[in-house]
Order: sequence, then C-alpha cells, then structure tokens
Amino acid sequence: MTSPQGSLQNCRPDEPGNFIVRQQNPTGCCFTVPPLKCKLKARYKQSLDPTVDEVKKLCTSLRRNAKEERVLFHYNGHGVPRPTVNGEIWVFNKNYTQYIPLSVYDLQTWMGTPSIFVYDCSNAGIIVKSFKQFALQREQELEVAAINPNHPLAQVPLPPSMKNCIQLAACDASELLPMNSDLPADLFTSCLTTPIKIALRWFCMQKSAKLVPGVTLDVIEKIPGRLNDRRTPLGELNWIFTAITDTIAWNVLPRDLFQKLFRQDLLVASLFRNFLLAERIMRSYNCTPVSSPRLPPTYMHAMWQAWDLAVDICLSQLPTIIEEGTAFRHSPFFAEQLTAFQVWLTMGVENRNPPEQLPIVLQVLLSQVHRLRALDLLGRFLDLGPWAVSLALSVGIFPYVLKLLQSSARELRPLLVFIWAKILAVDSSCQADLVKDNGHKYFLSVLADPYMPAEHRTMAAFILAVIVNSYNTGQEACLQGNLIAICLEQLNDPHPLLRQWIAICLGRIWQNFDSARWCGVRDSAHEKLYSLLSDPIPEVRCAAVFALGSFMGNSAERTDHSTTIDHNVAMMLAQLLNDGSPVVRKELVVALSHLVVQYESNFCTVALQFMEEERNYAVPSLASTTEAGNLNPLRDSPAIPRLRSVSSYGNIRAATTVRNLNKSLQNLNLSEEGGPITFSPGNLSTSSSASSTLGSPDNDEYILSFETIDKMRRVSSYSSLNSLIGVSFNSVYTQIWRVLLHLAADPYPEVYDLAMKVLNSIAYKATMNARPQRILDSGSLTQSAPASPTSKGIHIHQVGGSPPMPSTSSSSLTNEVPKPAGRELPSARPPYTPTLGGQAPHSHQFTRTRKMFDKGPDQGADDGDEGVGHRNFITAAMQTGLCDWSAKYFAQPVMKIPEEHDVESHVRKEREWRFLRNALVRRQSQCITQRGITRLDDQIFINRNPGVPSVVKFHPFNPCIAVADKDSICFWDWEKGEKLDYFYNGNPRYTRITAMEYLNGHDCSLLLTATDDGALRVWKNFADLERNPEMVTAWQGLSDMLPTTRGLPRRVSIHLDRSKQGGSGMVVDWEQEAGLLITSGDVRVIRIWDTDREMKIQDIPTGADSCVTSLSCDSRRSLIAAGLGDGSVRVYDRRMGPNECRVVTYREHSAWVVKVHLQKQTEGNIVSVSVNGDVRFFELRMPDSVNVLQTVKGLTALDIHPQANLFACGSMNQFIAVYNSSGDVISNIKYYDGFMGQRIGAISCLAFHPYWPHLAVGSNDYYMSIYSAEKRMR
Repeated sequence: MTSPQGSLQNCRPDEPGNFIVRQQNPTGCCFTVPPLKCKLKARYKQSLDPTVDEVKKLCTSLRRNAKEERVLFHYNGHGVPRPTVNGEIWVFNKNYTQYIPLSVYDLQTWMGTPSIFVYDCSNAGIIVKSFKQFALQREQELEVAAINPNHPLAQVPLPPSMKNCIQLAACDASELLPMNSDLPADLFTSCLTTPIKIALRWFCMQKSAKLVPGVTLDVIEKIPGRLNDRRTPLGELNWIFTAITDTIAWNVLPRDLFQKLFRQDLLVASLFRNFLLAERIMRSYNCTPVSSPRLPPTYMHAMWQAWDLAVDICLSQLPTIIEEGTAFRHSPFFAEQLTAFQVWLTMGVENRNPPEQLPIVLQVLLSQVHRLRALDLLGRFLDLGPWAVSLALSVGIFPYVLKLLQSSARELRPLLVFIWAKILAVDSSCQADLVKDNGHKYFLSVLADPYMPAEHRTMAAFILAVIVNSYNTGQEACLQGNLIAICLEQLNDPHPLLRQWIAICLGRIWQNFDSARWCGVRDSAHEKLYSLLSDPIPEVRCAAVFALGSFMGNSAERTDHSTTIDHNVAMMLAQLLNDGSPVVRKELVVALSHLVVQYESNFCTVALQFMEEERNYAVPSLASTTEAGNLNPLRDSPAIPRLRSVSSYGNIRAATTVRNLNKSLQNLNLSEEGGPITFSPGNLSTSSSASSTLGSPDNDEYILSFETIDKMRRVSSYSSLNSLIGVSFNSVYTQIWRVLLHLAADPYPEVYDLAMKVLNSIAYKATMNARPQRILDSGSLTQSAPASPTSKGIHIHQVGGSPPMPSTSSSSLTNEVPKPAGRELPSARPPYTPTLGGQAPHSHQFTRTRKMFDKGPDQGADDGDEGVGHRNFITAAMQTGLCDWSAKYFAQPVMKIPEEHDVESHVRKEREWRFLRNALVRRQSQCITQRGITRLDDQIFINRNPGVPSVVKFHPFNPCIAVADKDSICFWDWEKGEKLDYFYNGNPRYTRITAMEYLNGHDCSLLLTATDDGALRVWKNFADLERNPEMVTAWQGLSDMLPTTRGLPRRVSIHLDRSKQGGSGMVVDWEQEAGLLITSGDVRVIRIWDTDREMKIQDIPTGADSCVTSLSCDSRRSLIAAGLGDGSVRVYDRRMGPNECRVVTYREHSAWVVKVHLQKQTEGNIVSVSVNGDVRFFELRMPDSVNVLQTVKGLTALDIHPQANLFACGSMNQFIAVYNSSGDVISNIKYYDGFMGQRIGAISCLAFHPYWPHLAVGSNDYYMSIYSAEKRMR
C-alpha cells in the first residue's frame, strides 16, 4: 500500500517530555477502495485537523459512495491526547481552540461496514477494545429489535453489524509509540505504506548491518529500481518480501483466517503483509501492534532470517552498483527455497506437516527463470493426493496457473495439463473461470496435438470433460472449438485411458445439449463409438455405453430421424446384455433408462401388453413336470417371499417364463377393487423365478412370441430356442423391455436393483395412467428393430467388475454378507465390494487395480416413498457415478511407487511371508509324497456341516477348507477343527452350487462359486474373523444353461434312466498362470473367460449332444480335456479355430464321465473315470487308452491327487476307496473313527488337497471329514 494518506513524520527531542512535530495535528484520512482492486487505484481523501462535523460528513459521504465496498479509516493521532477508556479519540472544535472527544460508537455508525480502521497513536489498543465493546452492544441491540418489534430500538433504524470490520493498531493499550530520531514518528503508518524502505532503514540500524561495508541510511535512499519491476533491486526485494510475508502468514495463521485476510481482497492482503513487518519492527522498540481479528505472533518466525539474508545480499551490492554501475546480481533466495521444497518432496515421510515453502513456489511462477522448475515441483506436490491440492488451492494457486494458460511455451504444456488435471479432479467448480479466460482453448490445442504423449492428451480430455459437465456455456464454447471432431479422431487411440475419457467427454458435451448431439450425428459419432463397445478394457466399454446413453437421453423435440437413430443405438447397446463386467451392465441399464424416459408411453403400452398376455395365459406348475428322481423339486409358485432377502441375486431366466414376472406384478400389486397400487423392487423381486423371454444371448435376435416361450417351457432343453423366432410384438421397445427383464435377473445385485427400478417405474405408470390403449401390431410401435449387425466384433461377452458400483437405498444394500447362524439365511442381500489391489510383479493377479478389486462410486438417488417415489424414478437421478469414479484416478498419486512394489511396505512384507509359507508347504508335502503313500485313512477332522456338502475345496496353502451345500458356503479350519465362516452364496432357491475354485490361492485368495444356472460369483474376506464376506463380482458365465435338469442333483441324476438323465450343472477350471476361466456344463460349448480383460474370449463347440461333466486344462499346451455325459472324453486345442479345435475324441467309457484330469507335465496323460468305475489313462499321441483300471461301480464322486498318484472314489453305497496309480486299494473307509463309529453316509463329494496327502469327504448325513496319511508322516 502506498502512502497517500500520510507522510513520514520526523521528530526530534526538543525538551524532556515534549516533542515538536513538523506537521499539523491531528491528521486523519479516509478513503474508499473497491474490492480486489490494486492498491494504487484506491480513491482517497485527506482531512487535516478536522472537526467532528467534518469527520461525520466525510465518513458518511464515503460510505454512501462506496456502497458495499470497503472503506479505510486512518487515524494519525500524534501530538493529541491519548484515547480515553470510554472509547473516544480527539478532534478539534470549530474554532480550532481545543480538542474535543469523538466517540468510536459514532464513528462506527458513520463508517458502516465493511471497513478497515488504522490507529497510529499511543495507547491505540484502548480504541480496539472500545470498538469491540460497542460492536457487541450493537449486536445485542439488533437481537432485541429482532425479537421484539415493539421495543423502542425496533422503531429506529439500526446500523449494521460491525463483525466484518478490521482494525490495526500501532501499540497495546498501555504502550507508548517509540521515539527514535532515526525513525519516522509515524513508524507504524510507514510500515504499512512504505514497507521496503522502512525495513531497509531498520536493517541498517541493527548491529548486524555493520558487517555490510559502505551501506548507510543515505545509500538506502538511492537504491535503484521500481517496486513493480522484479528485475531491479528494489523490485526484487519487494517480490521477496511479498513471498516471505505470505509464507509466514500461511504457516502461522489458521486456514480460514489466512483466506479471509490474505486471499479475498488485495488491499487487505497488502495491509496485513505489511502489518507483519510492523509487528517485527515495533516489537524491537517494546511496542506490540494489535489487530482485530487477532493474529498469532509472527515476529520470531524463521523466515525473517531468510529476509535478512536477502536484504544483506542486496545491500552488499549497492555501493558498487551506485558508484561503478556494475550489474545487479539477482538473489538466490527463490532457487534456494525451491531446493528446500524439493528436499521436502524427496526426503519427507507421508505423515508430515505441509511444506512451508508452498507460497514461495507460487510466487516463483511469476519468474520465467524458475517457472519450469517451480511447475515441475508443484506438479509433484499436487500428485501427493487431494489433501495437497486442497493446500495449494488454499494458498492461492488458482489465479497463477490460470494466468499461465495464456503462455504459448510448449515446454509448459505437459506440466500445466498435469496441474490442471489434479486441480479439477479435486475441485471442479472453476469451469466458468476457465471458459471466461478462454482456458478451454489451451486444452483443446493439447488434445488435438498429435505430438503430445497420450498421457497428457488423456488429462486434457479429462479437463475438457469437466469443463462441459452440466455447464451449457462450456458445452457451447467447446463445441465451437471443434471438440467433437477432435475426440472422434482419437477414439481408437492405443492408450485405453485416453479412449475412456474421450468417450466420457463426448457423452458429457451432448448431455442435454441438442446442438452437440446433432453435430455428433453429422459426424457419425454414435456409429464410431460402436467400436468401443467391444473394447478389451471394461472401463472403456463402460464409458462408451455412457456416451451412447447420454446421446439417447436428450430431452429435445423428437423427429423420425432422431427416433431411428435412438433405436439403432439402443439395439447396439442391447448386445452388451451379457457383458461380463457388472459396471458395463449397470451403465447399460442407465443408458436404456434414457430411452425408456424418452419413449415412456410406448414402453407403458409394451408393459401392459405383456401383463395382459400373461393374465390370459395359464402357466402350468413346474412341480408337475419334475422328474420322479428329483430330490429338489422346483417350487410351484412364482412368488415366494424368501427370495427377496439375499437370493434375488438370482437369475430369473430359469424354470418359468416372463409371464410369471408380470403375473406376479398384477397379482401382488394391482387391486381389483381399485384400491391403492404400489410397485416396488421388493414386490417385483418376489417373482425372481420368472424367466426372461430372451433366448441365447449369442443370438442376433431376441424376438420371441409368447407361443414360443410356452413351447420352449415344455421341452427339456433351451437348445431349440435359437431357431424359434416369434412373429408378433417384435418392436424395438419390446426387445429393450426383454433386455431389461433379463437385466432384472442379473446375478450381480446392483445391476438387478437398477433394472428393477426401471421396470417398476414403467409398470407403475402403465397401470396408473388410466391404462393406455394397447397396441397389438409391431408396426404401430414406431420403428421395428434394425437388422442385427453381422460383424462378430460387435458381439461382446466379457467379464468382471471395474469402475463404479452404485448403492441403492431402496433395498438397503450393504456390501457385507451377514454370517447366518445355522441354516438361517441373512435378512439382507450381500452386494459387492471390491478392494483396491494391484498387479503382483511375480504372479498373475485375478484383476487389475481398478477391476474387481475396486468398488467405485456410490449412487446417491433417493427412492422416496414406495408408491410416490416410483412415479418419477427413472430420471437424471439414475446414474452409476462412472464419471466421478473415473475422475478419482487423477486425484490419486500417479508418481508414487505402488505399495506392493515398495520393498519396505507392509503389503510387500505380507506377500513375501505368504510366498515363503507356500514354498514350505510345497517342500514338506513333496517330501511325504516322494516317500510313497501306503495308506490314507487317518481321520484328522470331522464335523457336522450346516448343510449337505455338495462341493468341497481345500485352500492350497492355508489350513482352510470350503464346503458348499446347495446355496451356502461353510469354511472350516481343519487343523483346529473350528468353523471359520458360513455365508449365503446368493443363488436362487431353484439353483445349486456345482463348482468352486480358489483364485490367486498363492496370494490374496478369492473364492469363485459356480451355480447350475450359469452364474459365477467371486468372494473375498471369507474365513476372516474381522471382516464379513464380500462379493467381488458376479456375472453370467454361461447364458443358455438347460432349465429342466438344473434341479436334479448330479449324484442322483447320473443313476436315472438315460432318457431322463439329469444335468451336470456348471463345471469350471481355473488357469492361474494365464488368468483364464474355462466354463461349461449343461450347454454345447466350452466358454473361456479372460478375467484380466473381463470378457469372454472364446467359445469352443463341444460337438456333442450331452452335457460336459468335467473340465481340465493345461495352459502351457493350450489344451482342454472335457468329460461328457455320454461317456466320451474330448480334447480341444484352444489355439485353433472353432471347427478345428477338437483334436481328439475318446469313446471308451460307456457311461457318464465323473472326472477327467489332464496332467500338467509336458508329456502329461489324461486320466478319466466314469460312473461305472473304469479308470482309463490316455496318451495324446495314441488313439486308444494305454491303461485301464477297474474300481467300484456306482460312483458319485471321484478326485485325483495332482502330486501323489492317488485317486479316491466315493460311492452311494456308503464307502470310500483310495487307490494308487497301479490300481491297488490302499484304504477302504466305511466307518467314522471312534469306539462306536457309525457308518459313513452316501458320499456326495470328495476332494484331495493340492499338495498334502489329505482327502476331504462330504456325505449325505451332513458330516464333513478329512483323512490323511499316518500321523507320523504329517
């Protein structure tokens, strides 16, 4: 702040106790200042030797002219009486003959608010105290007037509150101003108005100044340069002073006070920076400046020593500069501070105080010399996380980096893009500022620059996506900047994150902005986006679905052209129905909901038609069609409330038809007497046994008439479904409705819930809106479905979970499964929660960092009341949060070494321990198996399982065993004999668990369960005493499982007559090294899933008419061996095409193959066993078996030890036989251990440990037992 309101007042002692001041007294000055204007532009008025009336007139006129702007009142009270304890200062009377008091209360009234008061007089602290007392009195008067309108105070206008006023006083209430002839009398005012000169003068008066030869007070007056020219000595000192005082304030003051005083108003910031200097100088003369709001002491801060050093270096050059004209050497201050900041970044620990140099780094951005280095360090600091971005924003980074966008220097582009990406990932509220300053053009040029690295173009795409997000001005500006064309050119860039953000950016620019949509239509943007629907990265597919969904979601007026485009987009999106990634399917539901909202009346008509067709058609009870041997008959009612709790994960495509869903809609929710009608996800989900009308998801057509569904239900196979095409009701709306019915049966709970919301909303409106007229012919439902594309690249069948996983308040989802006591089911469904994990350097991880291990964002959409809330349920509020979740990537550290790669991290230490444990298990078990196993009947564990065991699986390295019954999983510690966990798998009642696999068993294990409806679920935190099990992901591994056999347990069905043979359910095999999951079962294909890419990569036709009963794969040879229900053993090479991949077929078994095992060695053979007990060994080079062993007949379970050349057979005749590779029986187990050991039950399942010679056996009497070699060998 300059000094228009006061000049330096030199004073000298004249007589003891008296001073003659060379200026008239008292001197006062008031002036107004517009907020955020430079101090040099402040308007001011002097009032020398004023009277009371003059002060009043001046203050009131300035307040009237200033309006809501800030007014500064400066009182220079040298040579007048001290302020009184009553809160009075002194002015002249009209005749200038004596001093009269002026109350601060009156001054407050005239000045109003906001104002700044500066008191430069002795005992100035008295004025500050009185001011606060009067301000409090005003607050009380305002409160009284507000409470009681009849009070006298309420009858007169009261001045505003004085809370927003700032006071600066030269000394405390009991202190006198310093009297030094070498300093100005108004030292406090001089510090506030000419800080650099006073600081230099004061520095020269210190003893340390004697170390700088040739510097005197006269030389200081000749220091060259201008304050605003940083290249000159005076300007550089002013720059350093600004940086140091800002730094002191930022490090000492509370954050909110720093923002108020140093960042909201340039005048206030300048005053308080200078006030910090005044405190330092005045305290050296035993005066304590006072401020309101009060500041912590700053005069001893360490940064003042840096200021002294900078002054010392500058002044030491003055004599030679003035006398000899040598060039000025710039101070190393900023370079040294940047080095200190760099040391903090490099050497500091995570939990530390913020770097005190941060305000200095921002000041350095003004210098071209240090700018590049400062930007680099600033970017590294912002990369530490959102807390670092918040700190930088609080210190005032925004205007600096906004100004730098005007720079054309190419070397700054990567740094500025990185910094802005970090800022916008934390605070996206600066869209308007960026567009106003044309900042968007900078990022458009970066995105369009082909020479920029893909990482920086990705950040530019993210920044532009933030600029256009729900901001019409930003959308218009970027549309004029050709954003759509720029994005479309890079849609197929090799960098997946760039593809993802290009799609999100496109989706946001035409969201509720019809001009951008039609621009996209002209550029065929929607057709170009189709290629991303088959992208190998799930997030990219998800972003493409989001973009196409918002493309359909515009609420502008519709034309035939736009309707046709919407239909084409919808039908392309429908092909993602069986995508393996839950987030893609969830985004698909939201995208289709946009279409439903746009064409609500058409979908209401479709819903009514479905319900009426269903009402007029009686569906026979499935119980009547159940086979006689079925121990688990299907329920005969479509509405069993039990399913809602947890089992509504279940797939509703089995057992009945879509009519059941709509039938239950009417039966449960429609009142025949016209009473209240309520639709809710809870009501609809009670019909989870209903089937969608969709056939094989691999079909190009999903058009099925109700006659076809009825015919399909009566046969025992879905295989005829592909060839039966309905002829009625084949509009786009019908097909999308069927897709939504299918998604409402998704095994993943959040997909299910979103789809149920859409169905409920339309069903509610269809029945409440006076029953609109039905449309029977498909032509009247506008356009029919476009021809399905022939390009197989468009058909996507992928797996996994990735970005956002919304939660839904309607079903009160938690992400943890309660552990049921006994056989009781939990009352809440377990939704999914992935963890954050990473790719291990030395092993295949089941997913990448952001896949199934990261839940992503939550959806925050309130459901409202059941009846009322569904009326407008599918609106813009329905979203998955994909964009916000994706943006978190830029808020997190990207330069930091991943924790699993940090050799000192806790995660790395745990992993190393696990690998050492694994090696020990392998080594010890190998020693035992190499000595030979002569018996295996030592019972080391027995316990009663909560349910009849159907599948059992040893953990390869932990002493833990998973036992699955029909729909739940129990975990036991077989060393301690303790039950660790028991939770519900989430599959519907009419399905059963038929297979389990440990994924990443060597590291952080996951458990995969497969059910006979084709659904796959992956769990974590199982057998964890501290955390509940959580679903990582779920998807439909096989989409066309045969419905009539699913209810038949295999152990029973394989003994039925061949004409009524039951199904095998779903069988799987896991390739840990390649991350591939091989699935098959009651289908005619072997489907291979890539869990890293979360997609189906191959369908291998089995070439047989019977089900696949067992799978075994060898990743090194790319071979898959499959045992089938017709007794054949088939070998496939997955490297070959679909028609050539079946390389060998063995037909030596005459009955159901119970187990097939492909040995992992290079020349490994195939071992297969049928239900008749014949064990056959096949060598791939030979057309026939090379060895045959005969065991007992009537096998229900069999397993082969992968290391010890053992195999065990379980029979319905209640015994277990263990054989060696020569066919000799080494153990025959018929009774449980004990004095009165009872006979074991019929064997339902058994499994060997992958390494130890342990055999786990489950039987129909609920008991689970484990047998081992002799105890002395264990």
